[in-house]
Amino acid sequence: MKIFLAQQNYHIGNFESNSQKIIDAIEAAKKQGGDIIVFSELSVCGYPPRDFLEFDDFIDNCNASIELIKSHADSIAVIVGAPDRNKVKEGKDLFNAAYFLYNQQVISIAHKTLLPTYDVFDEYRYFEPAFEWKVIEFKGKKIALTICEDIWNLGDNPLYRICPMDKLMEQQPNLMINISASPFDYTHDAERKETIKANVLKYHLPIFYCNGVGSQTEVVFDGASMVFDKNANLCGQLPMFEEALQSFTLKDDGLIDAAIIEHSSNLIDKNIIPTYLDEKRNIAQVHAAIILGIRDYFSKMGFSKAIIGSSGGIDSAVTIALACTALGPENVRAILMPSQYSSDHSVADAVTLSNSLGNPYDIIPIKNIYDSFLSELKPIFNELPFGLAEENIQSRGRGNLLMAIANKFGYILLNTSNKSELATGYGTLYGDMAGGIGVLGDCYKLQVYALANYINRNEIVIPANIILKAPSAELRPGQKDSDSLPDYEVLDKLLYQYIERRLGPKEIKAQGFDPALVDRVLKMVNMNEYKRNQFCPIIRISPKAFGIGRRMPIVGKYLI
Repeated sequence: MKIFLAQQNYHIGNFESNSQKIIDAIEAAKKQGGDIIVFSELSVCGYPPRDFLEFDDFIDNCNASIELIKSHADSIAVIVGAPDRNKVKEGKDLFNAAYFLYNQQVISIAHKTLLPTYDVFDEYRYFEPAFEWKVIEFKGKKIALTICEDIWNLGDNPLYRICPMDKLMEQQPNLMINISASPFDYTHDAERKETIKANVLKYHLPIFYCNGVGSQTEVVFDGASMVFDKNANLCGQLPMFEEALQSFTLKDDGLIDAAIIEHSSNLIDKNIIPTYLDEKRNIAQVHAAIILGIRDYFSKMGFSKAIIGSSGGIDSAVTIALACTALGPENVRAILMPSQYSSDHSVADAVTLSNSLGNPYDIIPIKNIYDSFLSELKPIFNELPFGLAEENIQSRGRGNLLMAIANKFGYILLNTSNKSELATGYGTLYGDMAGGIGVLGDCYKLQVYALANYINRNEIVIPANIILKAPSAELRPGQKDSDSLPDYEVLDKLLYQYIERRLGPKEIKAQGFDPALVDRVLKMVNMNEYKRNQFCPIIRISPKAFGIGRRMPIVGKYLI
């Protein structure tokens, strides 16, 4: 049996584009003699559609797309994902479904049983869990068709009370097919492979796993669809962060007619989420994920040009370099806005960077604008000493300039704040926290340096001086980040324990961190939730990103 995996990048709610993409792959697979072609979870409408699912018109469009796709499922079976209305009318109105189409008919519909409601997932808000499980008989084979989370309930501490594959095994299937929308983070590819392999080891059946690819605002899907034979040998893996269409021939004995990529005896790293931050972990994947996140955000929103405040610092330099790769340097405009507190080398470094990348830039000194603000505020400030308010006026002035240019020329402002800054509140609301999307908001400062070194892996793109100099906001004479924050080597690792690993203060202190520092940092994190709540969407690359995947009360008393 010849089975195709179609790893595709969908656009949420763009039914015409999604359907055409699916149909094109079906026709290509038919020409190559395919028996089945498999698409990813909710492929018809894109994942995650969120509250679009509450509109009847949206569901009607999903059904119309299924009807169109069904007309092409003649000589080949097609498995696509789409919502299915609950005809029983007990429970929620919809199921998350996998449609099995053949002979221009809907042969079977499999409903998702395990509905994730954690981190970036909120499926139980919309869908009813499956209440029946049936294998699909096709060309002499019995197929156990599941959807994403349905194969994740294994191990010593299962997350759910039911295991759909156990139910399906009662009907003696010959193979497993799983359609998925499994997002990227720098630990997830190993975890995903371990989970899929664990299903094969448990059930002794080959599996065809099709994952989506592409970015939907903050969530990036990396693809990496896989095929294992019945002996848990990895026999096929589609590329990460790219669309792909590939066929695999399943033999009657449960083996795959393909070379073994990774033998079943290969051990998978059990330390999926490391105990300590490893800033270089899968940095090439992180780089690719952010590039895809920028590119898809612009293309799917109909934008083409970005604007970035270029300070000569590491964060803006890495953001500009990533944007130039994603959008083309001609579409990335850097704005240098030196004040009287800016060092000469910061301006020179920013100019050198843009000359290296080939992106356009402008220099707009802000001294006169800043002085004008101070002059108008003088009667109210009443000779009070220089402080945070004066520093933030510079940042907000820069934000106004960037947004003015963005509005005038149709640019989208890319935010350059990193995760360390966002965690501790080291940023100015409506100033350097402005932007359409946060490029580095899920990267700790140490990861930003790792990205810079990765960008420079073949040639010097980011000048060495930008990487080597002490980081500074340059909002007052001689200012350094270290004046307000602990050393990043310590801070990032402490933050990782609290944010990614969700350890409390006693547990973090037990690891050897200075108790007073732990109390200080955790207080900073929790006191600044109100800032992060007003921040733009962040491209997610970690197991626990700020935004929709980390929901904390703004006025909570805990750890403050």
